[in-house]
Formats: sequence, structure tokens, C-alpha cells
Amino acid sequence: MKSQSILFLISAPSGGGKTTVMNGLLEAIPGLRRVVTCTTRAPRPSERDGVEYHFFRPADFELRVAEGEFLEHADVYGFRYGTRREAVMDLLKSGADGVLSLDVQGAATVKQLAATDPVLKPALVTAFITPPTLAELEYRLRSRAGDSEAAIQRRLASAEHEVLQWPTFDYLILSDTRESDLARMQSIFTAEKSRCSRLRFDFGR
Repeated sequence: MKSQSILFLISAPSGGGKTTVMNGLLEAIPGLRRVVTCTTRAPRPSERDGVEYHFFRPADFELRVAEGEFLEHADVYGFRYGTRREAVMDLLKSGADGVLSLDVQGAATVKQLAATDPVLKPALVTAFITPPTLAELEYRLRSRAGDSEAAIQRRLASAEHEVLQWPTFDYLILSDTRESDLARMQSIFTAEKSRCSRLRFDFGR
């Protein structure tokens, strides 16, 4: 029995937990590959180019936009972010499963493209994760201790609009603990890999 590839797209408001869950899935699921996205922001101390992100100068990023290199790209809090089309398509055509973490704006673009794309459409599975209240999200943003007050307020204001998009995703996870969030995401992945429409199965004797 063989299952077709999955592109597991995880989205959330800023501070919602999408990166934590994605990293947990990569550790827990053998063979799952991360789609590394691109950004113009500077790397944080723990980040490595080509691992967490591909870090580009703004001029280089815009050149790639002009050349049509990105599947999706967006301005997020003053920086440019994008997902390379080739990275996604090469992964899916290889038969591997991938996980992709995007903000709500980027996720909307990918979902729109997938509606008519013969490779993306059968592969795409989308999940939205969010704390159950704005107060909990604010607590998490402040706990990161890396953002200014202005940045926190900007992210909270955006989150109120982003969370309204949850019905456009396949799955909704109301974030609790890291362990329970990961367990639920793993359950979604396992169920999708067993979906009959993805399977090739010959019943032998």
C-alpha cells in the first residue's frame, strides 16, 4: 500500500504556535520534510540560513518575485516572506511528504492556487492553530520577550482579523499544551495518509 504525498500547511496568528507544532512534527514523523520559506528579515541568534529560513536582501527578494520564483509572497510586519514554487513542486513530485508554516495571508494564496493546480490540489491539507482567547495569545506574545510593545499591539490587532479565517481551513486546533497540540496534529496527518483517495492498494493473496 502506498499513499500519495501530503503538503501539510499549518497557519496561525503570530504567537499561535505554528512553528512549535511544525518542529514537533518534523521530529515525530520519519521522512517528513520542511519546506523552507524565504524572508528579508535578519536572522535571529538561533536561526541558520537554509534551515529556519532562506535569508535574502530586499533587492534579491524582489528580483525573485519579478522572475516568478515564488508560489506565494507577502509583506508581513514590514518584511517580505515567500515560498519558492520549485521547492514545493520538487518535494511533491519526489513522493515525499512536506510541512509548511505560513501566515494567514500566505496560506490563502496557496489555497487559491491549489484549487486549480493538479499537483497541489490532491496534496494540500490545511490546519489552523490558535489559542482559544485573545488574552492567551497576548500572554504568549509577551512571554517571547523579543517584541516591542508596538509590535505586540500590531500583532494582536492583526490576530483578531486572522482568526476569523479559521473556517477556510480543513482543520482547527484550539491550542492547549505543546504535547496535546502536537498529538492532535499527528492524528490529522495519520488520518490524511490513510484517506482512500490518496491510497494505491492491491489486495493480494
